Amino acid sequence: MLRPPSRDDGGRWEAAWRQIFPLTSGSRGGKDWGLDGMFRVKICGVTTPADARMVAEAGADCIGLNFVAGSPRALGVEAARAVAAAIPPGVLRVGVFAGKSAAEIVAIANAVGLDAIQLHGHLGGESSVMPTAASPPFDPPGLCAQLAPLPVIRAVRLREDGPAASALDPARAWIAAAESSGQRPAMVIVDAGAPPSAAAGSLGGTGKVVDWGRLLAAGDPGLPLAVAGGLTAANVAAAIQACGARAVDTASGVEQSPGHKDPRLVRAFVAAALAAFPGDSPPLPNRNRATLRFRTGR
Repeated sequence: MLRPPSRDDGGRWEAAWRQIFPLTSGSRGGKDWGLDGMFRVKICGVTTPADARMVAEAGADCIGLNFVAGSPRALGVEAARAVAAAIPPGVLRVGVFAGKSAAEIVAIANAVGLDAIQLHGHLGGESSVMPTAASPPFDPPGLCAQLAPLPVIRAVRLREDGPAASALDPARAWIAAAESSGQRPAMVIVDAGAPPSAAAGSLGGTGKVVDWGRLLAAGDPGLPLAVAGGLTAANVAAAIQACGARAVDTASGVEQSPGHKDPRLVRAFVAAALAAFPGDSPPLPNRNRATLRFRTGR
């Protein structure tokens, strides 16, 4: 079970954590999932304040800001600060990174006002050594502890070769290594597979659809799970029904062009996802922005 970071502050830290991410009694396959997740519907790659307001008004409870070099949706700090300022209270502001050091990520998180971090680089085995400039971007398991108290969402890619039952084994190994380093991620996002040599800018937002049957066969990753990869208003309900996901994430599926969201597609996607979630999905807490900032120290 995921536990809040340990702090000697008379319990104030744990109380704040529990207020935002309370324990649930839900289980899947007899396993206690602990937390049901940080969001239901995440729209990633938002690049303008106007789109941020539109996405929130459509009903998404999480917005992703991209800081991955080479992505057509990547933002600089000043542009990201303007987008983040337009996101209303109660909607999570998640920064997406690949191959950055903890110091770089924390500096951007503080400057922009992020609530959580999504690590989107390659799993890179269980090494805690940062990559060289010439290597594909990977995010070592030790980053979770280094980024605390910021909660981490780990994007993983479903293996497309070998038995379906082992398609998430590299992700499980990464999560176990992160726990051994002192902190597990709070949530996992499963995206479509990418070759080990894939550059940072091609690791997400490609429109490639996850094999939902293979994901179901891969089993419980041990953390709350969101599905990404080529989701649109036309297929998000089928994805939820096929693999039992309780959260979804999309970027290209609601765009006119990379980085420019289509209001009609956004509204249709959010409505279709919310209507398709299982009836036993508990409502997420009403998050208070002041509490979030207490948690992250801003």
